[in-house]
Amino acid sequence: MRLTGFGGSFFGLAKRMIWLFVILGLIALGGFLTLSVQRFFTTGPSSTSVVPSATILRQVQALSELVTIKYVYEKVVILEDVKWFGENRVLLLAHGVIKAGVNLKTIGQNAVSIRARVVRITLPAAIITDIYLDETKTRVIERNTGILRGFDKDLEQSARRQAIDDLRRAAKQGGILRDAEDRARLQMRGLLNGLGFESVEVVFE
Repeated sequence: MRLTGFGGSFFGLAKRMIWLFVILGLIALGGFLTLSVQRFFTTGPSSTSVVPSATILRQVQALSELVTIKYVYEKVVILEDVKWFGENRVLLLAHGVIKAGVNLKTIGQNAVSIRARVVRITLPAAIITDIYLDETKTRVIERNTGILRGFDKDLEQSARRQAIDDLRRAAKQGGILRDAEDRARLQMRGLLNGLGFESVEVVFE
């Protein structure tokens, strides 16, 4: 009789424990569902915002002129002025600095196209923004004046102008404009990705 009573009380206690676990499980499930619903409505698709094109234009135009890359060249320029009565000759070592970039001041309202989280921006083509000779490294290596000729003070200036033209041509052939556009593209992608766009397409006119 005692064993039966003990068994009955044991099974009763087990049933109560099972029901307790069931109730606790239901409470936990309810809390999980409530939290999931709250997260859906607070961080779900309804919270997605699209940055207007006017905001993008302001952000881009605030950069003004985007100087993106610099080339440095050294070139020897030989300039001669030959006459029947004598020759003037100058040999110039030109140390040139060439900069190229994208002028963002000219971007218009139609430069930005937005579709959901995708943005397309059209930038002006890269141009040479600055080119000059570094006077601390540029020097005349040799100067010859014919016996029957007077000193030509303009010959060196002509050599400098020729050096500028040669350096500009060399930089373009070396790909400075392409490199400037590549650098501008990377910077634009960084800016627009920071505004929340998942895909950024940058093209040049």
